[in-house]
Amino acid sequence: MTTANTLKTVFLLGLLSALLLIGGQMLGGRNGLYIGLLMAVVMNFGSYFFSEKIALSMYNAQPVTPTENPEVYRRVYPIVANLCQRMGIPVPKLWLIPEESPNAFATGRNPSHSSVAMTAGVLQLMDDRELEGVLAHELGHVKNRYILTSSVAATIAAAITQLSYMAMFFGGRRDDEDRGGGLFMLILGPIAATLIQLAISRTREYSADASAAQYTGTPYGMISALQKLETYSKRIPMEATPATAHMFIVMPFGGGGVLSKLFSTHPSTADRIARLQAIR
Repeated sequence: MTTANTLKTVFLLGLLSALLLIGGQMLGGRNGLYIGLLMAVVMNFGSYFFSEKIALSMYNAQPVTPTENPEVYRRVYPIVANLCQRMGIPVPKLWLIPEESPNAFATGRNPSHSSVAMTAGVLQLMDDRELEGVLAHELGHVKNRYILTSSVAATIAAAITQLSYMAMFFGGRRDDEDRGGGLFMLILGPIAATLIQLAISRTREYSADASAAQYTGTPYGMISALQKLETYSKRIPMEATPATAHMFIVMPFGGGGVLSKLFSTHPSTADRIARLQAIR
């Protein structure tokens, strides 16, 4: 992760934490804060440890090994192994998603327990240089433990939401002198938490793009891949759940307008390409 993106992520996580602490005091006092945080941790614990299996089974992912999907293995494994050697991480499990829409994602709780899945469409669409960029992007997520970062952000955001629900159903703090502040948190707290969480997700994509440029030695494979992904993923949209959309290299379903960009898990492809073009 680049220094600027690291600082931005730390700042956004700090902002989420501050929102949790201040909002918790307003809505439920110290006890309400603890209860909301505990509920969020329990919810996200299962997601952190089991999201890999859930995501792969959701998209009917098939193993890519010397005996299962051997043609894909012969093409993809040397690229991945070479990138992993450069990055200093173990080679992840490889998976094929039988889907024509071009896309890919990485999942797993750390570099030793990770998977990279790619659709049949992305393999058909990309040449080896572009495919290397896509795989380097996904391995960048693994190397920099972005899934852990997302889990932390999701836990804090979920705690804020839980606190708001508790305040809605149980009345919040009756002794709170600043009822206007409490009402503000009740209504806008979850929205603010979601926007910050999505901003963290977008920052992760910029960082993974930068990792792809760094470890392939050039930004141009990734630029060409993004240009193709932008065009063909819209022509052949993928049926993906909103809960897993953030995992993919590009949004699996389209959307436009200012509001949709604000609530998007990904920055615009044009912005991503512009940042890559600025790399020298």
